[in-house]
Amino acid sequence: MSTTILLISTDRAAELRHSLPAAMAQPDAEVVVLDNASTDATADLAREHGARHLRLEQRLPWAAANNAGIDAAEGDSVLLLNADCFLEPDFLEHARARLSEPDVGAVAPKLVRTLGPQPDDRLDLLDAAGMCMDRARRNNLTGHGRPRLAYDVPGTAFGADGAAALFRREMLTDCTLEGEVLDPSFEKWASDADLAWRAHLMGWSCAYEPRAVAYHVRSYGPTSRASVPEADRRVQFRNRYLMMLKNDSSLSLARDLPRIAAFEVLALGYALLRERPLLRGYREALRLAPAARRKGRALARVRRVDPRRVPFGLEPLA
Repeated sequence: MSTTILLISTDRAAELRHSLPAAMAQPDAEVVVLDNASTDATADLAREHGARHLRLEQRLPWAAANNAGIDAAEGDSVLLLNADCFLEPDFLEHARARLSEPDVGAVAPKLVRTLGPQPDDRLDLLDAAGMCMDRARRNNLTGHGRPRLAYDVPGTAFGADGAAALFRREMLTDCTLEGEVLDPSFEKWASDADLAWRAHLMGWSCAYEPRAVAYHVRSYGPTSRASVPEADRRVQFRNRYLMMLKNDSSLSLARDLPRIAAFEVLALGYALLRERPLLRGYREALRLAPAARRKGRALARVRRVDPRRVPFGLEPLA
């Protein structure tokens, strides 16, 4: 199986200087530096290391930029990789082996937290053992902040975090909706969770492989939320509603209504008392709702799995 590594850089040459050689060292892989209209040394680094350079002349949000890269990728599998994520030499060997399992369309690696690209920057903490989604429809990072040795058994995850996510090409094609794999209306937050939810509806699963290890500088997570710009927190807040409009069904929502309603009360109270800028997220969700519902109707016509069977709460063994 051939693999295309899509290594996205948006003026991230400082991190790319370290993440690109680690990507180039992976066996049987084409490395594409997805240059998101960078103004730094991204292009020079791609040429220096012999990687394919795909430049986007107009800067795009993460989801739209990666869609362009997926369209240009030639491998049977595609690894989405952020410039601030640094692969171990045997990462792809272990991750790619899981794609041979029946119905596995994605592989979530073990991401370890790091403060930078050097070995001394690494923390003895997990960044993510894949993603999870609970029945209140809250997506989160599995194992974030746990000791690094936790979640050390191969298993199944709800989805793969977009910082380093390996996908079977067939799954990406199967999950394309209105010509797009990742939903550009999500910009950069939760588009990976939205894709994972859609993949379950199409009958695909996500394997968790702890032997595939990468080190990630987390810019937005449970331990870094306070430092994230207000606009990004609002986008994450509103995208939960877009995911529900696209992927859920009335019967699935009715089953989990008590959990969802309880969370809505808590979320509204938090926004009113602690973070009032989030209130604009409701208005933004309403503005984007018609397009999300249209996509939801299109997905409902082709999905193979009842939304009530989506494995909310699924996490690998700790």
